[in-house]
Amino acid sequence: MTGLVLALVAGGVIGLALGGLGGGGSVLAVPALIYLLGFSPAEATTASLIIVTLTSVTALTGHARDGNVAWRTGLLFAAAGIVPAMLAGAAAGHLPQPVLTVAFAVVAGLAALRMLRPPHTKPSGHVRPGKAGAAGAGLGAVTGFLGVGGGFLAVPALVGVLGMAMRAAVGTSLLVITINSLAALTARAGTGMHLDWAVIAPFTGAAILGAWDGKRLGKKIKGKTLQRVFACLLLAVAAFMLVDVLV
Repeated sequence: MTGLVLALVAGGVIGLALGGLGGGGSVLAVPALIYLLGFSPAEATTASLIIVTLTSVTALTGHARDGNVAWRTGLLFAAAGIVPAMLAGAAAGHLPQPVLTVAFAVVAGLAALRMLRPPHTKPSGHVRPGKAGAAGAGLGAVTGFLGVGGGFLAVPALVGVLGMAMRAAVGTSLLVITINSLAALTARAGTGMHLDWAVIAPFTGAAILGAWDGKRLGKKIKGKTLQRVFACLLLAVAAFMLVDVLV
């Protein structure tokens, strides 16, 4: 019963993050599955991809209905990042886990600082495909190296690099998360890993419900406030990971 309650609570929080902030799901899901629900790191990563994929699709539907998804930019981000992510992932396999953890924390912290200091130029509705593709390739390389879905970096990249409005960046990042998560799940298919569906199913259900609440919450909060909330979330995750690996 305790495990079920923890799964429901953690799933709801992750859904709120994905629906309202457009990212942070995989960053929150993996630690929750490991530290709260007793999953191994490999099981937690795979289960997180299932949870985040289904939750992102749900949240993406709502944002798309409201016109908050830049489809062309999102598809360029996802497509441009596939090969860099594969190459970076292969390189990461030769490095010690503590090194990867510290790198993850540093990148998350830098992304948070960028969100706290957004560009002063007004967002433009016109994005150059080349610029979007280059940013997507860089995002794919970083996320492939660190072994994460990329949503927590996609929003800062869409806002800071491409000058998108926060709400459009939130919706578009969900498209990127969905594609990246599906690709990662396809790569893991057939490994024969045992997954505890008694935990994953309620976790996913709570996350989906939380995503709808997060989307409604996002409508009531100003873009700058969303940026600050997202930045604080990233800083908290970065601090936790540094303490965990260094202490």
